[in-house]
Amino acid sequence: MARNDKSRVTVSVQHLIERNIGKRKKAQRINQMVPFLLRIIASISIVTTIGIIVTLANETFMFFERVPMVSFFTEKEWLPFFENPKFGILPLIYGTVLVTIIAMVVAIPIGLGCAIFLSEYASNAARKVLKPVLELLAGIPTIVYGFFALTVVTPILQRVVPDLQFFNALSPGIVIGIMMIPTIASLSEDAMRAVPNQVREASFAIGATRFETAKNIVLPAAFTGVVAAIVLAASRAVGETMIVVIAGGSTPSLSLDPTQSIQTLTAYIVQVSLGDAPYGTLTYYSMYAVGATLFIFTLIMNMIAQYIMRRFKEAT
Repeated sequence: MARNDKSRVTVSVQHLIERNIGKRKKAQRINQMVPFLLRIIASISIVTTIGIIVTLANETFMFFERVPMVSFFTEKEWLPFFENPKFGILPLIYGTVLVTIIAMVVAIPIGLGCAIFLSEYASNAARKVLKPVLELLAGIPTIVYGFFALTVVTPILQRVVPDLQFFNALSPGIVIGIMMIPTIASLSEDAMRAVPNQVREASFAIGATRFETAKNIVLPAAFTGVVAAIVLAASRAVGETMIVVIAGGSTPSLSLDPTQSIQTLTAYIVQVSLGDAPYGTLTYYSMYAVGATLFIFTLIMNMIAQYIMRRFKEAT
């Protein structure tokens, strides 16, 4: 009986060892596959970006074979649908910059104010209610914002500014700014909440008020996150389409008067993509040149933001 018990124990131990070896081999195979799968997933974004750049560059080069690049960036008239078309992109850039500036003038102070309130003043219960409500603004379709700008904001502004045209830069700029408030507020609030409470307590200990602490201590400490939030919002404002298409008009102009009709880079792309220009024509290829300009525009903005954040980190 003792021998049978020993043989059973030996068999059970061998079985456990073999099972553990099998599990270990299976785990090793999984560990070898996971990095490979993650590498493939990470490569998808890179391949997609390269594909977009190649496609955009190919069609853009076809445009610049017929239109000199110097005249494209220096001429002051954008008349792509005329018998003798002119492709000076400055009016579209002016319109885009004007709308973006108006949007940021609206979004930055309100967004930072909301972030400071949520981070420094609101109770936990109030924050749990107010922050999701604020972020609901980001979930509203942009076409709804566009009709809101055209049918509500513009008539209200016309009572204040009598010379305001029905299609103008002021109304879509304000509405885009309203749409950007949740982006700036939410990301900035997250950056401020990441500042250690010991810093706040030290500020209170030397007699600083809550607002002084937020302005002089918390905001500088969260500067990197705040800049990232503002740049992200500005990039979205530059690339916003439906609001400016509906409420901004389609008149390329170098005027910085926000009461006049304008056209942005994205609005022109929409105009051409709706079929106003036949495939293969010079006007059709101009859409890709405008898209490449928009791509470079946002890339420069991101590079400037990275430079500012890097300098700030070095200074601190």
